[in-house]
Order: sequence, then structure tokens, then C-alpha cells
Amino acid sequence: MSDVTIYSSNYCPFCIRAKQLLDAKRVKYNEIRVDGQPRVRAEMTRLAGGKTSVPQIWIGDTYVGGCDELHALERSGKLDGMLAG
Repeated sequence: MSDVTIYSSNYCPFCIRAKQLLDAKRVKYNEIRVDGQPRVRAEMTRLAGGKTSVPQIWIGDTYVGGCDELHALERSGKLDGMLAG
């Protein structure tokens, strides 16, 4: 299974939705909180090509985007294949 990394914030409803989808699929993920962490948020922004919103999600080395993109992969049937590596 591919490693999943999600940059998130404590009270972000989109972060919660993204994590709920991953939890429903029993996917373990590395969650990196950006709350009060300007260096961590700056790293996330750099890695995400300038995007500053959360969540920002990677599956393995592949940048997925945010919650909407994660759910779009699920709807298209591509998410399970990406998670399988």
C-alpha cells in the first residue's frame, strides 16, 4: 500500500471529510498539522505548488490535491489503484 500524507488543520471540515474517506477505506496516513506551524505550512505550500489551503494530500510521490480531488478519484474508481501502489 502506498504511503499517504495529508497536511491538515484541526477544525477544517474538508480535512475531516478527506480523513473520513481514508478511514472508511482503512488507509493509514501520515497527518501533518499546520496549525500554528508557519514553517510546516510554508513547506506544504512549496510542495503543493503554491497552494496554501488544507488539506493537501499525497499518495506515494503523487500529489493528489485537496479533499475535492481525493473524492473525485474515489468517484472515478481510480483511488483504490493509487492506494494499492
